[in-house]
Amino acid sequence: MGLDTRRFNASRTYKMASTVKAIWKKADAVCFDVDSTVIREEAIDKLAEFCGKGKEIQSMTSAAMSGKMSFRESLSTRLNLIQPSMQQVQEFIRSKPPTLSVNIKKLINCLQRRGVPIYLVSGGFRGIIGPIALELNIPLENIFANKLKFFLSGEFAGFDENELTSRDGGKAEVIKHLIQKFGYSNIVMIGDGNTDLEASPPAHAFIGYGGNVVREAVKNKSQWYVTDFQELIDELS
Repeated sequence: MGLDTRRFNASRTYKMASTVKAIWKKADAVCFDVDSTVIREEAIDKLAEFCGKGKEIQSMTSAAMSGKMSFRESLSTRLNLIQPSMQQVQEFIRSKPPTLSVNIKKLINCLQRRGVPIYLVSGGFRGIIGPIALELNIPLENIFANKLKFFLSGEFAGFDENELTSRDGGKAEVIKHLIQKFGYSNIVMIGDGNTDLEASPPAHAFIGYGGNVVREAVKNKSQWYVTDFQELIDELS
């Protein structure tokens, strides 16, 4: 690659990042992925480990986040392997609380002081995400995620396929819904995975996050990619 080509590419990358940063500074809503973004873990991997199915699940999660298999296919296959009971899920939530990512609480506090609504848009599960939202002072109605189903006996009965986030393109559908309902003109999606990247558009900007795990496919396609939420805070100051 010649020097002129490298300069052109560097200039183009800078301009694209500048466009995203400009939208970020005037964001009127921000949507966060949860697993490996708001929290350090992939909750379904940890749930699988808790249920004794960890090794079988991790490679599937990686494939799903990299876009190598459809999200619904991955979710269904993983849950059918884990077969988590209601009791197991409740005990998991109680005994294995997730770890917030570095500077996420600080960033969300910063956005909330600016009056920016925060949404958690996740392929994970409402029951696990609820306590995270409460810790971050995010209204529970601002969670868009999947819902596990159980039989009266408490045994696993699948997941609610009517949830937008249970299928490919679901996060984009959530953002379309938010734009239509509230008229947002500068909504930003932040996440680590391919499903997050694909939500822009309709999101007006996407910011890739690699503070917990770097997914090369997402990093390479992101116009602005950060590894510390402090970078986003600094842009707002």
